[in-house]
Amino acid sequence: MPLTSLDATVSNFEGVFEKFRSEASKNKANLILFLADKDPSTSLSWCPDCVRAEPVIYKKLEATSEDVALLRAYVGDRPTWRNPQHPWRVDPKFKLTGVPTLIRWENDTISGRLEDYEAHLENKIDALVAGKCTK
Repeated sequence: MPLTSLDATVSNFEGVFEKFRSEASKNKANLILFLADKDPSTSLSWCPDCVRAEPVIYKKLEATSEDVALLRAYVGDRPTWRNPQHPWRVDPKFKLTGVPTLIRWENDTISGRLEDYEAHLENKIDALVAGKCTK
């Protein structure tokens, strides 16, 4: 199966991330997509960049014939994300500054990333999946 995905929140991320890491060697590409939560009343993300990027990312990943693992990590609602002490903003591994952020995880480290302003660009997504995008 080319694309497998896992979902995580801030509260359960460590456990889901460990599972993701333990299976990483089986895949051609391992990606982490940090996203805004969806508003329960509308089922839409509060983040316009996420709304724009998500369908493009999923379309590109579902079209690949390679084994790709995607960990979707939801950052929380807008006030939670805006907190400068948000766990993923201060985490030395991720150092998030915006959502969506798409990261290629390779050899237990970040080998490439697309920030919020570029995460919807098909050519950049292709390059990241192929391992041709740098940090």
